[in-house]
Amino acid sequence: MKPYLLILCLLLGACTGLPKAMKDAQVVDVTHAQAIQSIDAHKDASVRWGGVIIDVENDKNFTLIQILIYPLSYLGRPHTARPNGGRFVIRSKEFLDPLVYAKEKEITVVGTLSGYIVRKVGKKIILVPLVQSTAIHLWPNDYHNDDYLHGH
Repeated sequence: MKPYLLILCLLLGACTGLPKAMKDAQVVDVTHAQAIQSIDAHKDASVRWGGVIIDVENDKNFTLIQILIYPLSYLGRPHTARPNGGRFVIRSKEFLDPLVYAKEKEITVVGTLSGYIVRKVGKKIILVPLVQSTAIHLWPNDYHNDDYLHGH
């Protein structure tokens, strides 16, 4: 019986998702589309968004990470099998190493909507929501939140 208990604990531990502080953060259900339509109506709202890293820019006093947004799974991980919803940028007061926060890594962020930031995509200039991060969770490459559903 004890080996089964150990296996159960390991399986449950593999499905934990976000750290408790991020999971329990008081956030408002503001979608990316709502923020794009009216950032002023949602300014200073606390959000939990995630996606795939597109770009990392380090400045002297902060880091900007541009993210392709995806809906979050029930565990808080970006659900990349679904269509993306556009872009957003997070601003962190900390130095975030681009080798750690590398392109194509999955990330979930809790932070405050603070307005728009201008980004260039090819030759087009776009405005994307800017989130002042309060917590960042970088997902390990080998972690798949739905593996237990498929028996892996």
